[in-house]
Amino acid sequence: QVQLVESGGGLVQPGGSLRLSCTASGSISSINVMAFYRQAPGKERELVASTTSRGSTYYLDSVKGRFTISRDNAKNTVTLQMNSLGPEDTAVYYCNADVKLRSGIWYGAWGQGTQVTVSS
Repeated sequence: QVQLVESGGGLVQPGGSLRLSCTASGSISSINVMAFYRQAPGKERELVASTTSRGSTYYLDSVKGRFTISRDNAKNTVTLQMNSLGPEDTAVYYCNADVKLRSGIWYGAWGQGTQVTVSS
């Protein structure tokens, strides 16, 4: 009923930048929190950054000052600008959205994931 489509991952050198985008579509009434998680090999999935419909944001300590999350509520799109990337940022990044369906049910949707690799 809800699809999240991500784009923007890839290979970048240390110190470089990438921009991830995620767009939600489907039977959507409203979206509360939109977020990006990441999972590195052998590690648990962790919350990287999130934003509410009112613009409140959260950042993982290790990305503060380097990553910026933004959102276009009209387009149901969230973007993660990642600067000063390091090898420790290498992971699969997943988009997540807390969606209220037109049926009134709340649903936690996930994107398919996009690989971010930081390497020289």
